[in-house]
Amino acid sequence: MPSLPLVRDTLADLIAFDTTSRYSNLALIDWIEDKLTPLGAVCTRIPNEAGDKANLWVRIGPDAPGGIVLSGHTDVVPVDGQDWTTDPFTLTEKDGLLHGRGTSDMKSFLALCLAFAPDFAAASLSRPVHFAFSYDEEIGCKGAPYMIEEIIRRGAQPEAVWVGEPTLWQVVSGHKGISLTEVIVTGHEAHSSLPDHGVSAIGVAADLMAVVRKIEADLKTQAPDDSPFDPPYPTLNMNIISGGTATNILARECRFSCDLRCPPGFDVDTILAPLTAAAEAADAALKARFPEAGVRLDRLSNVPPLNAEPGSPAEILLRALTGDNAQRAVSFAAEAGQFQRAGLPAVICGPGSIDQAHVENEFIDPAQLAQGVEIFGKLLTRLS
Repeated sequence: MPSLPLVRDTLADLIAFDTTSRYSNLALIDWIEDKLTPLGAVCTRIPNEAGDKANLWVRIGPDAPGGIVLSGHTDVVPVDGQDWTTDPFTLTEKDGLLHGRGTSDMKSFLALCLAFAPDFAAASLSRPVHFAFSYDEEIGCKGAPYMIEEIIRRGAQPEAVWVGEPTLWQVVSGHKGISLTEVIVTGHEAHSSLPDHGVSAIGVAADLMAVVRKIEADLKTQAPDDSPFDPPYPTLNMNIISGGTATNILARECRFSCDLRCPPGFDVDTILAPLTAAAEAADAALKARFPEAGVRLDRLSNVPPLNAEPGSPAEILLRALTGDNAQRAVSFAAEAGQFQRAGLPAVICGPGSIDQAHVENEFIDPAQLAQGVEIFGKLLTRLS
C-alpha cells in the first residue's frame, strides 16, 4: 500500500501541470499514461474536437462488466487576479497545509488514484477498476459525456461511480444541475449624439438583464419544503458581461452570461422561458430596424442534477469505505449527474473542502490525504 509521502509527491507532480481550462491538458495525460501503461493498464483517450484536450479512461483488471469508476477532472480554474502568497503551480507546505491550485479541487483525489494504481494492478481483481479523468469540467462539465458514451459503447457497464470532488470525505448523494447560457446582443453603431441613427446593444442587454433579475427573485419563492439543498431553491446569477467600444459610440455588441443551478425536479427551459420570450421579442424589434442586429441565446452547457439513490451500489460502497451514513446534497454541480443519466449509479466523496475550491491560496490539510490512504486501502482490500 502506498505511503503518505508517495501520495504527496504524486500530488506535487500533478500540481506542477498548469491545466487551467483555457490550456491543453495533454502533457498531463501523457504523464499519466507513462505511469500507468507499464502496469498493464489499458488507457483510452477520448479527445475533444480540436484535438488539444482529452479525457483519459483507464481500465485496470479484467475486461469485463462491473467494477468501479474513480472519476475526477484534470482541469483547474484560473489564478488570474488572485493574490497568491505561494506559486500556485508548486505544491508548497505553509503552516502545516499544502497549498497549490487544484490541491482540493481536485488533484488530491487523482493523486490517490495514481498512487494506488500499482496495488490495483498487482491485486487479483475479479472486476475492473476504472479511472475516468476528464477535461473541461470547470467550464460546464463538457468533456465527461464523451467518455461516458465510450464506456457504455464498449460494454464496460460499471456498477458504481465514485466522483472524488472535495467533500471532506463525507458521502454526498445529490447535487444541483447547472445550465450556462450566454446572451449575445448585436446593435447598430452610431455617434452617441445621434441615438436615433443606431441602437446600443448595451441598452438592449440591460433590459434583458432586468428579466433575468426578475426570474432570480421569483426563484427564491420556489423552495420545496423538504429540499436538502442550500439554498433550497434554484439560483440564477449573471457573472460575466462585456461590450462597447467608447463612451461616444452606441455599442455594437454586448454579451452577458447566466448561471442557473437547479435541484432535481426543476425544468431549465421552463425557468428560462421569460428570458427566451424577451430575447425573441428584442431580436424581432432590432431586425426590423437593422437587419444585421439581433439577439441570440447560446446554451453553453446543461449538466443534469444528481438524484439521491439510497441503496445503490455506489452508496453502499462509499458508506462502507467511509463509515458515513448521513444523507447530504450539495449546490455545486459535478459530473456525477452525467454518469447517473447514463444509467450508472454515482456518489460524490473526496478529500479537501469545497470552501477551498477556486479561491486564492487554495490548500488541503495533509490529514485529508492520510484519511484517503486509509479509505483507498479499504477499497483495495474489498476488491481483492
